[in-house]
Amino acid sequence: MAERAFVAGVGMVPFSTPSKSASYDVLGEAAVRAALADAGLGLAAVEQAYAGYVYGDSTSGQNVLYRVGLTGVPVINVNNNCSTGSSALFLARQAVASGAADCVLAFGFEQMQRGALKEHWGDRPSPFTRFDEVVDRVQGEVGAVPLAPRYFGGAGAAYCEKYDLDPAVFAHISVKSRRHAAANPYAVFTTPVSLEEVLASPSVFGPLTRLQCCPPTCGAAAALVVSEEFARAHSLRTDVAITAQAMTTDTPDSFDGDLMRLVGYEMTASAALQVYEQAGVDPLEIPVVELHDCFTTNELISYEALGLTPEGTAEKFIRDGDNTYGGRVVTNPSGGLLSKGHPLGATGLAQCAELVWQLRGQAGARQVEGARLALQHNIGLGGAAVVTLYEKVG
Repeated sequence: MAERAFVAGVGMVPFSTPSKSASYDVLGEAAVRAALADAGLGLAAVEQAYAGYVYGDSTSGQNVLYRVGLTGVPVINVNNNCSTGSSALFLARQAVASGAADCVLAFGFEQMQRGALKEHWGDRPSPFTRFDEVVDRVQGEVGAVPLAPRYFGGAGAAYCEKYDLDPAVFAHISVKSRRHAAANPYAVFTTPVSLEEVLASPSVFGPLTRLQCCPPTCGAAAALVVSEEFARAHSLRTDVAITAQAMTTDTPDSFDGDLMRLVGYEMTASAALQVYEQAGVDPLEIPVVELHDCFTTNELISYEALGLTPEGTAEKFIRDGDNTYGGRVVTNPSGGLLSKGHPLGATGLAQCAELVWQLRGQAGARQVEGARLALQHNIGLGGAAVVTLYEKVG
């Protein structure tokens, strides 16, 4: 792809729990307007739009964008489970990098219901049949456990067994997450928690307690992706570029009985390797990362899948404080999915917004000083993993 893609504008709304949220169209409109205002551009300049959401009727993306304006541009709705927002961003960058368009809007939103994630279409084959067969074979009968904690709790238990890890180590991630979120006005949970509080919260499955699981969240975020020529012509900022990006899906290894692979370890590792090779970057050069911490277990597993620390060393990485300020790499300065929240369609674009602010030096008390590279990791089971590398230009 010949054209370099720049993020000219980002925007999001404060995330909230379902009981306190506005409707998805109101959330989405606010995020889109914020991204356009950040770029200093009107909707009429946008040539394509990619709308990400998981829970909603068809063409909800149009319903959101029509509140901003009726310009006649194509609106493509995207659903890739928890990686939906990053999938929309992937398509926007691809359109710009290929030369198909010069100014593309990616936005994501979610109006979630209370409680654990569940399937809504019981009258047709489930996309998780393969996944359920694997966990049933590995775990046997476990009773009425929600789908996602069973997968990710099982993956955490598998890591503990493989590397003789004390499960209490996972709880340190929740403590770190809340500490970071305390400085984020967009986050849902900003009250600090202690290690003892995390471990004493109700057990969910395997090593997971309630405070180690992301909450159902409502919210929206957006990004404007442009070509350099377009940016120069419209006096837009070109200080943050998408230097490399990759999307991967499952391979046969995902279903071989290793629950870490089942929840995306290999998808993540493959996408990350592609990104590092595209950019000629060593993961140890990256000072700030927004990664997919839907559960503490997945954050720990992702450290190694992304190459932030060698396989089997995540415990030392955490205990040494190398995953936070003052350590080697700041992971989830926003508070991540655990504390900022996880509105499925918006998550990937909220990660984008946080990292753009970091590279611009606009992250306030969350700022990672001197950051010139930033990595984003977003996964959705079923499956899709998107890894994106941003670079400060100039």
